[in-house]
Parts: sequence; structure tokens; C-alpha cells
Amino acid sequence: MIAGDSPLPAEDVRLPERGFAIDRRKALTVALLCWAGFAAMVYAVTHGLTAGFDERGLLVFRSGPDLAPRGSDLVLESVRDVTALGGVFLRNLFALAAVVALLFLKLRREAMLFAITVIGGWLANTAAKLLVGRDRPQIVPHLTEAGGESFPSGHSFSAAVVYIGMALAFAALSRRHSVRYTLVLGAMALSAMVAWSRVVLGVHFPSDVVAGWLGGAGWAFLAAALLYAPARAAADSAAAARFDAPSGLRKTASAPPR
Repeated sequence: MIAGDSPLPAEDVRLPERGFAIDRRKALTVALLCWAGFAAMVYAVTHGLTAGFDERGLLVFRSGPDLAPRGSDLVLESVRDVTALGGVFLRNLFALAAVVALLFLKLRREAMLFAITVIGGWLANTAAKLLVGRDRPQIVPHLTEAGGESFPSGHSFSAAVVYIGMALAFAALSRRHSVRYTLVLGAMALSAMVAWSRVVLGVHFPSDVVAGWLGGAGWAFLAAALLYAPARAAADSAAAARFDAPSGLRKTASAPPR
């Protein structure tokens, strides 16, 4: 702060105005396309149609008789960093932080919808794993610890749910299409990188991560299309009003700046 300047009075801090609601028809269209792809992958895996694709996908990142990973140690460490973004700790930490930030910004509807999206996505992924029950690949050595069923990839599914759902929630802060699409496309790219990292580390077949990403993205868009109304009803209830930002921050965005 420059010497002599006085701090901005708390009553002059203004929260942004909600500027965007998800186009539910577009979200539903994207969701249906993703779920159609997910269903196709389930059919292909359960009918043994992905063996060649899966083997080639795993081997492309390996070399030599011991099937060591391609690239330097720095590349491998970077891949592990990327995969951690879809792990239980960081993924849930970011999700919790996003809910808190949305509540602080008085976007209770978006906070409620995002929370429902994340919880519902976890249930959907767990159900899919139990139904298919695929073992993890043993074609190449694993470069990180992994347990449980392989299909669909939990990292891929959950990363798509959390990061795409988060982007859809925070898109409510802007009226500009370019900003909203950049947020959503960036989240899709980030979650796709998490999915790719699981194949590089050898703990998932390519078909696992393709299905996981499609299923997670499909759930995030489906929730945005179909669950906004119940989330809005819950968020607008008297009980939810307790989570509003402090009264000192409740100046509306329409008030003229000083």
C-alpha cells in the first residue's frame, strides 16, 4: 500500500452479481453425448473389444526390455503431480474450498448444486466400479500405488466431476461467453490430463480413463441440467440463509462505485 493511502472501508466492498445461469438444454445435450460414449465403452470392455487398444495405449509410454517409463525423472514426477490432482485428498480439498468460496460470494445455489454434484458423482462412480469389477492392468509395471477395481478410473471420473462442476459454478460470476467457455474448457482439459496420467503410470487401461472421464463429465453436465431447481430450492430456504457472507460485505453489485 502506498504511504498515505487509507484502507478501503469494509462497507464499500461489493460482491459480484450473479451474471450467468447454465443453459440447461446445452448442458443436457453434452451430458447425453458423454453418457452415450460411456455406455459404448462399458459395452466394449465387457465384450472384450478393447484389448488391442488398451495394450498399445499402455506400451506407448514405455521402452526397453524392462518396460521403463519414457522421459526423464522430471517428467515422471510431473505426471505424479498431475495425477495427485485427481486423488482423494487434493480433489476433496479443492471441492471444499470451492464450496466455501461460493458461499462467501453469496452464490448459495451454485454452492449447493456443486456439493450435490460431487456427492452424486462419487456414488455414480462407486456403482459403476462394482457393476463392472475389472482388475487393474498387469501389462506394465505400476509407477504409483493403486487399489480397487480398475473400470472406470476413479481419478478420471472424480476429477471431471469436481473440476468441470467447479468451472460451471464459478462461471456464474461472468456474463461474458468467452470467460465462461474458457473456464469450462480449461477444467475439461485439466481433468483429461489427470486421466492421461493414470495410463502413463500404468495403473489403468486407456479404456478405463476414457470411460471415467466421459462418465464424470457427463455427470457434471447432467447435474447442471437437472439438479439446479432442487439445489435452488434448498439454497433459498431459511436455514441456508445462515451461510450468507457477513453483513459488512452485502453491498449489491448494482450500487454505483465511489
